Amino acid sequence: MPELRLQPDPERLTLGRFAEDVAARHGERCAIRFPGRDWSYRELEAASRELARALVGAGVGKGTRVALWMANRPEWAVTLFAVARVGGVLVPVNTYATAEERDHVLRHGDAALLLMQGSLLDRDLAGELREAHPAVADGAPGRLRCAALPRLRRVVCLGAESAGGVEGWEDFLARGAEVPDAIVEATLAEVGPADDALIVYTSGTTALPKGILHTQRAPVIQSWRFAELMGLAAEDRVYTAQPFFWTAGMAMSLGATLAAGATLVLDETFEAGAALERIEAEGVTALHAWPHQEKQLAEHPSARERDLSRLRKIEFTSPLAPVVGLEKDEWGIHAAYGLSETFTLSAALPASAPAESRRGCHGRPLPGMQVRVVDPESGAALPPGAVGEIAVKGATLMRGYAKREPEEYLDASGFFRTGDGGFLDDEGVLHWTGRLTNLIKTGGANVSPEEIEATLRGHPELAIAHAVGVPHPTLGEVVVLCAVPAAGAAPEEAPLRAFLRQRLASYKVPRRVLFFGTGDLRFTGTQKLRTAPLRAAALGRLADEGARIEGHSYDREE
Repeated sequence: MPELRLQPDPERLTLGRFAEDVAARHGERCAIRFPGRDWSYRELEAASRELARALVGAGVGKGTRVALWMANRPEWAVTLFAVARVGGVLVPVNTYATAEERDHVLRHGDAALLLMQGSLLDRDLAGELREAHPAVADGAPGRLRCAALPRLRRVVCLGAESAGGVEGWEDFLARGAEVPDAIVEATLAEVGPADDALIVYTSGTTALPKGILHTQRAPVIQSWRFAELMGLAAEDRVYTAQPFFWTAGMAMSLGATLAAGATLVLDETFEAGAALERIEAEGVTALHAWPHQEKQLAEHPSARERDLSRLRKIEFTSPLAPVVGLEKDEWGIHAAYGLSETFTLSAALPASAPAESRRGCHGRPLPGMQVRVVDPESGAALPPGAVGEIAVKGATLMRGYAKREPEEYLDASGFFRTGDGGFLDDEGVLHWTGRLTNLIKTGGANVSPEEIEATLRGHPELAIAHAVGVPHPTLGEVVVLCAVPAAGAAPEEAPLRAFLRQRLASYKVPRRVLFFGTGDLRFTGTQKLRTAPLRAAALGRLADEGARIEGHSYDREE
């Protein structure tokens, strides 16, 4: 695959320069349509410059960790570019996170400043933070002293007045009034593509979310790359349900739309009926949503009554395809492979490639990326056609896992071992065959079985608790908890799910809890529970029950 045409001078591969470049190219065109206001490219860049000025005024400099707890809204993009402009490191916080998960990200990410919105749907986010940490409520901006969040010094809240240790957004912006333009420009000039830019938290195979540290160039490369691979043009209107706090939302939705000069149609949250209304009203041409969300859109009672005829940049296999009247497979981005550690894509084919070449494969390694398949035990490279573990390195590979040594996750040649199985064919095309580890992929998100199991450790009603992923046609997998009751206990499914719902983000809560006897389980010679037989047993139990999860019925044929 040739080098991409849109990508700028390598020295401009920083998020701050990216904001400048797209503003210079597209000026007064609408960048983001958000309820209540349209943002032009020039306005978006100017707002990021204003916020950068305030960040400098508040003492934020190169390497300062700035957390962002906000849903999909224009200020999220403004903050991304502003923090990058001054050389800070953005630490996005998952809006689905529980209080424990939020505090882990703030603490582990060494956040000195938290930028957030006051409320989201029926949640009082600012109130939750104040209640959990009275030192934040009672402190003073810039001088917070909270033992639970020892690095945090300042909290800034969008949509709220300054009160105690929480500063209002407008008051914070005023801190930049005395900062000269020359200082802001000089700060930007000292930020390069190799500087740290982001720590993205996502579940791994361990109990707590891991922080993936990325440089400035990774999200910028992937933004230009996605724009070209998807064939986006300035005339496109893109609707996204992907959250910005994960890499796909940043690169595929936000970054690629801006790189192409298109318009991003944005809602804070996803609801199928409201989304369909906006897709129709805005004449949306491209949609980014997880498979289960596309299913909700397709099955909504109003779907077939709406004029969705402009929507063409979706997969032919999407449940929305027949609703919008797609007759040919002329566009698709599923012939691709990537992960958070490579800021999405490592391999891909253009969305416009012939359908027959896209089917059944996951693309060619992209420029600047190396992909090899190795023996999972020895690490030796395997020949074409041999199935092994996918290993990657290259331009968009993470700087590393925060607070972990590189020898823990890189091999002797500097390749990252992904935990995914696959093979390269004789033409150098990658074929992904499935996970080799127990990580569960559900609805586009990673879920760590160990995190669920650690949360239940010590639960008085359980002797053993083990989470597995079982196949699901739209979610990929669903989380199922397999549990052995403690002696004399009679646990019930609903209370256990409620227990977990209070402690874990909603997408991590098992859709079902199945109870087994110790004799039903199989162990290795070292007394480790064997996951594959347990997963098969869970599928069998679901089939015997005639279980139905998110519209899918399980039967013995699976």
